Amino acid sequence: MLPPEEEKSLPLPERWPRSSKFVLSACAAAVAELVTFPLDLTKTRLQIQGEAATHRHEAAPYRGMLRTAAGIVQEEGLLKLWQGATPAVYRHIVYSGVRMVAYEHIRDSVLGRAEDESFPLWKAVVGGMTAGALGQFFASPTDLVKVQMQMEGRRRLEGKPSRFRGVHHAFVKILSEGGIRGLWAGWVPNVQRAALVNMGDLTTYDSVKHFLLRNTPLHDNSVTHSIASGCSGLVAAILGTPADVVKTRIMNQPRDEVGRGLLYKSSTDCLIRTIQGEGFMSLYKGFIPTWMRMAPWSLVFWLTYEQIRRICGVSSF
Repeated sequence: MLPPEEEKSLPLPERWPRSSKFVLSACAAAVAELVTFPLDLTKTRLQIQGEAATHRHEAAPYRGMLRTAAGIVQEEGLLKLWQGATPAVYRHIVYSGVRMVAYEHIRDSVLGRAEDESFPLWKAVVGGMTAGALGQFFASPTDLVKVQMQMEGRRRLEGKPSRFRGVHHAFVKILSEGGIRGLWAGWVPNVQRAALVNMGDLTTYDSVKHFLLRNTPLHDNSVTHSIASGCSGLVAAILGTPADVVKTRIMNQPRDEVGRGLLYKSSTDCLIRTIQGEGFMSLYKGFIPTWMRMAPWSLVFWLTYEQIRRICGVSSF
């Protein structure tokens, strides 16, 4: 530990590096979330369609991404594309803040780099999955509120009463009906998805970026960051979409008085019943909007995060 006089002379990012990086990553994630949130809403609606149709014994209205988005605008209004954005931003303040700080700590202090300063792929995989799981566990209550609020518009169109008046009311109602456990409903598929997504996102971005810096003439700039973020968004979508479908259905199902789901017993039960009822490819329902959201989200997040770090005097990721 440094003496107080020396510590005070250090710039803020060096005095409190973890807290600084938490704030910077939360800010970058909030920007990326607001820019790409309409695609997340469209993806959620697509994933729920088949489930609702199965229980009503009807044909699912698979309208596709663009027609679903256009339908939301026509039937509910343009601003409804951002319904649930507030808890989504809350989620990323917790989720991205924790996962970014955790990954850097695991990479630099726990597992450690190789002698040539590279980070072996297997270590990056372990670090990415662990950081993603930790971040998502802490952010699970906000993710639950986000998913349920995204479906409020469709409930009104179906003639069903609105469940929530706002974000605060949603938290209070879920807490009163299911207790503390109710706020973590669906946390297992949530954490599973986050581990897979971050194996694609954090692991791919870190590995591709430093591979390019070591083996190509590219420098640590926006071009390198854009290439690495494009790769990370694609891999994250491929790995995360099946778990995302299961997570969304688990979190959106109705529950009894003690918080138990009425449609699925577990994430495994949901996975099996989804494949049996709709086929294996139903696990990739919403893949295009997921990828089309993850790609720009990853691009906006990493470019913003790297630039904010540079401006604030924090070393590159």
